[in-house]
Amino acid sequence: MNITNLFKIAMKAIGANKMRSFLTMLGIIIGVSSVIIMLALGHGAKETIKQDIQETDPGTIMIIPGPDYETLEGDWLPEYSQTLKPADYQSILEQNKYLKSLSPMVFSDGQLVCGNNNHSTTVYGVNDQYPAISGQVVEKGSIFTEEEIHSSAKVCVIGKSIVDKLYDKDADPIGTVIRINNIPVAVVGVLKSKGKDITGRDQDDLVLMPYTTVMKRMNPWQNYYNMIYATAENEKMIDLAMKDVTEILRANHKIKEGDMQDFNVRSLEQAVSMVDSVMGALTLLLSCIAGISLLVGGIGIMNIMYVSVTERTREIGLRMSVGARTRDIMNQFLIEAILISVTGGLIGVLIGASIAYFARFILMNFTEHHFLIAVEPWTVLLAFAICTITGVFFGWYPAKKAANLDPIDALRYE
Repeated sequence: MNITNLFKIAMKAIGANKMRSFLTMLGIIIGVSSVIIMLALGHGAKETIKQDIQETDPGTIMIIPGPDYETLEGDWLPEYSQTLKPADYQSILEQNKYLKSLSPMVFSDGQLVCGNNNHSTTVYGVNDQYPAISGQVVEKGSIFTEEEIHSSAKVCVIGKSIVDKLYDKDADPIGTVIRINNIPVAVVGVLKSKGKDITGRDQDDLVLMPYTTVMKRMNPWQNYYNMIYATAENEKMIDLAMKDVTEILRANHKIKEGDMQDFNVRSLEQAVSMVDSVMGALTLLLSCIAGISLLVGGIGIMNIMYVSVTERTREIGLRMSVGARTRDIMNQFLIEAILISVTGGLIGVLIGASIAYFARFILMNFTEHHFLIAVEPWTVLLAFAICTITGVFFGWYPAKKAANLDPIDALRYE
């Protein structure tokens, strides 16, 4: 019996029990759509985070206080977060050979007041090179000058969300004075809006001030930096710049060969690689959880094929008695199982892709999230491959049972 006839017989058998076939497909539909959605969300999250990271200068280097967790001996101590001193920044500034920009960073909580409006936010103490390093753009006004940094001037640059919360619509904040922790501060610039990141954090809810001002007027007890940002001259010099900075800091901190470092030097590439690794593992985990429903769907196929073999025992016997071979019977039931599985997979792909793109449409048009949800072609191919394998795997044993029936016993079956 040729394959075309077997397909016709299988289609007829499935069509004769439409509701039962659909319910059998349901597990596959749910499983495939779940896998498609999870993979689309995982890929979207990874690409969104990478895009946010890559908005900064591609040669960005982060100098972080404290030892690497992988090399940490014992518990984390509070003093580990205080290992980057002004002298370290000055040494890097004077001795480095491969950096084009450098900015310390200190954090402080700030209570902002303007007229009758007030708002709590985070104040970042940085220098005039920080916007270029971080990808921030001053849309109105300007960043504070080097002279204002040296004099610890009471000036700031604010994000768009701060403008919205403290000022009336269409008001120009440039030149106005706001109070930050009861300190009068002049607004000299407004940052271009960046919206929310993947975690929902508002990237426009921030204040930039000279790091000297924050340390002198807001955190007078602080004699260390929370972080130091830098950028290499170009991407090819990232490794050289990191090695150079490491050698400068090891000499400053008098760290001997083989001793644990009390600082970390990381590149943007390492951050992207870490995101890839973490999000890849998370996506795999979510997909495996979603894949459990595929297993349930496969068991459903096996169950219904067993029922089908039992119901059609006399039909099998009749086919064998008129010349159908063992492999024809086996192929017939295998084709039925694969058709149910692949059809369910096709419906699952359509449902999963529709939900993913609908979620993207909602996020892009009705929220401030710019989430890059996308269904990759390979995920569709993977879904069909899994469906085919599921149909063969769970349909094989019932098909084998049908093929091994004795024709005489099958014809006698009631």
